[in-house]
Amino acid sequence: MKTVTLRAHFDGERIQLDDPFPLDLETPVAVVVWPREEIIETTDEEQEDWNFLSRRCLESSFGDDEPEYSLDLIKDPNPDYARR
Repeated sequence: MKTVTLRAHFDGERIQLDDPFPLDLETPVAVVVWPREEIIETTDEEQEDWNFLSRRCLESSFGDDEPEYSLDLIKDPNPDYARR
């Protein structure tokens, strides 16, 4: 069997796999405990797919002859936005 990474959680009594996965008896496993804020929700491949989808949706939102919008057209600026 090749090494795989499986998502799991602790239910208060046992470590439970989030998705079914066939394991033979006595299969060695390793457990890594991650702080909740460091959990990465997507794999690199999933992230690439989301990025591609986001670009496609953004591209379809604007036409080839879309005008440039200046900052003075903003009516309610976000005070938390850091200008670059």
